Amino acid sequence: MKTRRACLAAALLTTAAALTGCGSSGSGADAVPEGWGTLKTEGVDVSYPKGYERQSTAERGPHNAAAAVRTRDGRKVSVLTVQLGFTEADSAEQAGIAAEAGIQMGADVEGQKDVELAGTGEARRIDFSFRATGEDGGPAKGTPVEGVILAGLDSAGTAFAVRIDAERGTLPEEDLDRIVDSVRVH
Repeated sequence: MKTRRACLAAALLTTAAALTGCGSSGSGADAVPEGWGTLKTEGVDVSYPKGYERQSTAERGPHNAAAAVRTRDGRKVSVLTVQLGFTEADSAEQAGIAAEAGIQMGADVEGQKDVELAGTGEARRIDFSFRATGEDGGPAKGTPVEGVILAGLDSAGTAFAVRIDAERGTLPEEDLDRIVDSVRVH
């Protein structure tokens, strides 16, 4: 009897330890490195690395629910924005198509692919690149810019788009991955 209880107790402890280790998927807020900031909106939160500055309502574009910018020598080298309700979409695919339509003319678009974002079962990722126009305080004209848009629907069925544009070489791939992993849809 004692042996059976000891085995049962050991099995329960092992199960409890295993479940405790499975508590976090490694994505979302748990994946945000120390010192990063977070843009919080009604439908989506996303974190950004040190060196970015959150824009006030007056500073960001009228269609952005939140934005953060990294500058160098007085010019924007990277911009992170969140848009909500920018289209009447019924699916992540439709939200992705609408978000893709907002990419600069002449950009090289790699197309859409599925992406896992915390809080939603369906989202799309669009990777693209273009040459800067030199306008609006951005990189000098002709500078290569790489971008990513994450699009889908939040829990209220409202379309969202998280967009990251960065002058080539200014946003390390590991930081881009962490930004994507930090997205929480609610």
